[in-house]
Amino acid sequence: MTLTLVALSGCARMGQPDGGWYDETPPRVVGAVPADMATGVDSRHITIYFDEFIKIDNPTENVVVSPPQLEVPEIKGAGKRIIVQLNDSLQPNTTYTIDFSDAITDNNEDNPLGNFTYSFSTGTVIDTMEVAGYVLEAENLEPVKGILVGLYDNLNDTAFTTTPMIRVARTDPSGHFVVKGVAPGQYHIYALQDTDGNYMFSQKSEKIAFNSDIIVPTSKPDVRQDTIWRDSLHIENINQTGYTHFLPDDIVLRAFTETQTERYLVKNERKEADHFTLFFSAGHEQTPTFRGLNFDEHDAFLLEASERRDTLTYWLRDTLLVNQDTLEVEVKFLGTDTTGVLAAKTDTLSILSKNPLAKRLKQQQKEFETWQKKQEKAKKKGEKFETEMAAKPLELKLQIASDMNPFDYVGIESATPIARIDTAGIRLYAKNDTLWEERPFVLADRTLDADKNIPPAQRIFVLRPDTTANLWSLGREYKLEIDSAAFVDIYGKACAATRKGTRVRTADDFSTIIFHIVRDQDVPYVGELIDKSQRVQRQLSSSTGDFTFEYVKPGEYYLRVFADANDNGRWDTGEYANNQQAETVYYYPEKIECKARWPFERNWNPASTPAYRQKPSALIKQKAEKKKKTRNRNAERAQKLGIIYIPQNY
Repeated sequence: MTLTLVALSGCARMGQPDGGWYDETPPRVVGAVPADMATGVDSRHITIYFDEFIKIDNPTENVVVSPPQLEVPEIKGAGKRIIVQLNDSLQPNTTYTIDFSDAITDNNEDNPLGNFTYSFSTGTVIDTMEVAGYVLEAENLEPVKGILVGLYDNLNDTAFTTTPMIRVARTDPSGHFVVKGVAPGQYHIYALQDTDGNYMFSQKSEKIAFNSDIIVPTSKPDVRQDTIWRDSLHIENINQTGYTHFLPDDIVLRAFTETQTERYLVKNERKEADHFTLFFSAGHEQTPTFRGLNFDEHDAFLLEASERRDTLTYWLRDTLLVNQDTLEVEVKFLGTDTTGVLAAKTDTLSILSKNPLAKRLKQQQKEFETWQKKQEKAKKKGEKFETEMAAKPLELKLQIASDMNPFDYVGIESATPIARIDTAGIRLYAKNDTLWEERPFVLADRTLDADKNIPPAQRIFVLRPDTTANLWSLGREYKLEIDSAAFVDIYGKACAATRKGTRVRTADDFSTIIFHIVRDQDVPYVGELIDKSQRVQRQLSSSTGDFTFEYVKPGEYYLRVFADANDNGRWDTGEYANNQQAETVYYYPEKIECKARWPFERNWNPASTPAYRQKPSALIKQKAEKKKKTRNRNAERAQKLGIIYIPQNY
């Protein structure tokens, strides 16, 4: 690079900066064997030559060879060369592309070559078409980094599960992909998290995306603006440059993982002596049956199941069983056989407590000795002391905010299943002027009932006022009192007395968020008001697309919506064999700033913003990486030294 140095007036320094000028020239390709864009190639050994020493950053992840290679190619930098050895046989009449993206830099200053692709053809024609777009997580529109995107010219739906892709690319951190070297024709496009390296969808655990549309690559002449920077702060010029615009360039693939249907017992676990858990790879409505080999299994358990019924927790009713460190049991359950069909399976398990009886007794003895010393010390001082160590009360967790909105509830969670509730020992009061008045309430069990034939393990409850729609009154103070022994667990342990208060805000403390959404699917939509951590604060369902979130606390919110095709109130994934896409998710692309007494109302057509631009940047976890670029350190140095630096291309 030629440098022009001009002394500035005043305090500008004259002469050369100490240490000389930096190399800001990216490496340049000076040749290749076979030549770039060569035709009639029959060699699998490729050497690309540069005008200076280079290095290549993580070729395994950053370099994509297309058509895909079942045997991994060898790609390495060697001085001023890059050597590529293709280990698969070359296909006839096929264009090969080796996309280095920006993985190539010079050896000293890391100046990137930038978006370099080497191509050759085994036939007489080089295919130059491209198709581009984005891969997003179907559930939350998060960009998917590093997933394969591939084309098929075989438009049969079975091609994706039986034959490798014919052209491939890999997404960057923003989920963007460009499939290069495409021949004119018609294609289907897919995305695949290829865990077994066969370039086809062969395992249900692989993340996939598909599009039923037929892709027809085209191109047109176009003009783009290239910004020339004088330094990191100042624009020197904006040039208009002609280029070939390849289409389509806005394909959106929504990636999902199918529901796991292969069912097997993953493990058993008994962290605490009073319960054990069976973990299955997939859930099923029919729960396992047991035969105790060293205990009587009849009426021995209370079952608590996860929502998907793949995690089953069994609480031991009898303290004798709790104190038995090893439970030998024969368990029968439904699992998939070698043909993928559910069939009865039998397994024998030794369920070992990780907190054995001897360890618990030792801990109890230690606690007793500590209590005993404390009482003896109090007795010697003439202070009040106890003669009998009190039993530990049942642990109850009360989830009650200091201030609430009318839709909130009080959560009551027990450490162990509840056998008896004395509702007379639970009182809810509301303050009327200066007087506390007792109010009726509703207490509901929230523990999932996994099997109608087995009583649920009552552990989690919600409490609300027994009023119209079970809402708390605006501007009211409430007080909840729970007497000792109001809750008693299955082991006879009683809760301690507790009291907690809360206040419901006034109408002036809230706002209302209203959305009128243009639906593109004739199904109910579910709207979720979420915070910056993407925790759902409120959820509503609407058959019209109109959502009114009342009594919203001031703050910053975001809106996520999904088309609830099966009207079950939750997002559901897709299934390729049935041509079923995951339920469509939309994000309102702007932050919602909610202020007290100021309603927020918007009309929104999700189709007006491409899916890859919908999710607000504050919610995106997979941030785009900064593209490698020349650092312009010469201009910065010249500015510090009072010298005008003008590069050769000025």
